[in-house]
Order: sequence, then C-alpha cells, then structure tokens
Amino acid sequence: MSIFRHASFHTTVNHIHDLPVMNAEIAFVGRSNAGKSSALNTLTDHNRLAFVSKTPGRTQHINYFALKNGCFLADLPGYGFAEVPENIRKHWVELLGEYLQTRASLVGLFLIMDSRHPLKDLDCQMLDFAAHRSLPVHILLSKADKLSKNEQIKTLSAVRKKLSAWQKQLPVSVQVFSSLKKIGIEECESVAEQWLAPYARQE
Repeated sequence: MSIFRHASFHTTVNHIHDLPVMNAEIAFVGRSNAGKSSALNTLTDHNRLAFVSKTPGRTQHINYFALKNGCFLADLPGYGFAEVPENIRKHWVELLGEYLQTRASLVGLFLIMDSRHPLKDLDCQMLDFAAHRSLPVHILLSKADKLSKNEQIKTLSAVRKKLSAWQKQLPVSVQVFSSLKKIGIEECESVAEQWLAPYARQE
C-alpha cells in the first residue's frame, strides 16, 4: 500500500513556537502557482486533503498531515506570489526561513516546480536553504501533462544539468509529475519511503 494513502489532517501552525513535536516529516514546498496542493492531493488519493484554489497564495500556514506509519507531511506556504499584503508576505518569509533552518524532524523536501518554468530564482534559493543543512530534496516538475513527451525529456535533462551546481552539497533528485494524468506517483512514493523508513512505526 502507498505510504501516502489514508493520510489525514493533523494540525495547522502559524508560528514557529507552535510547531508540534514529531519524529519525522517531509515538507512540500514550491511557488504559489506550482501545483503543490494538487500534488499532495494526488499522492494521498484525497481530493480535498490540501486546499486547492484558483487564487495562488491561499496556503498561509504550515498544515500537517499524519501518515499511517507515524510520520507526517508538512504543506508549507507557497512563495513568490506578490498579490498578498506585505505584512503577510513578510510573515511567510520569516516562518519558512526559520522552519527550514531549525526544524530537527525535517528529513527531506519535496520541491514542486511548474515543468514549463523550472528553477526560478526563489526555487534556487530554496535549494540553497537545503544545501546549508545538507537536506535531501526531490523535485517534482509538475503539470507535465502540459508538455509533450519529447518536451518532458528535454526539460528533465536540462534541469538535471543545472542541478549539478548543488549536488556536491546535498542529495537532490528530480522527476516529471502530473496531478491530472497521475504521472510519477510511484517514483514519489519510493523516495518518501526511503526517507521515512528509519523513523516509521512498525506495524
């Protein structure tokens, strides 16, 4: 059975001092319009687990989802969306920065990028954050259904080439993914299982 199947909402957090004590978690992060919530819903096979909005920037807190193995998924606020009040954007930046730098139970990042616009400046900054902690990153090139098969191959190759700048500092991998066409689910599951295996509750 999928490691993500039967995930359930656990709690939502708006301040770093309210973060719950956990054994291990994987965080989902990405630009506000990259398809992060859709990816979470697809992987967990739950249409409404993570809120999907046509208005980017709606995830304003860290939302936690519990897995059956005792570990957790963390849905982080999307970054890079300008049309939110300055005080909210500033809060997001501080919350994300402190979380990424200090969260001891964080074992890896699933970084979601639109396959048509990968490795934007803020995505690269996120990789720099991860490199500072040698934190594993797995990149989902989302909305792959918008590309032809040949375009998917070319994009994947180009991104892998650019990732060489970080590969000496952290384990980083990449794949194509589509929530709409259910492309790449098994590969995501395999990465998550590997990261969480040392912390998973034995049934």
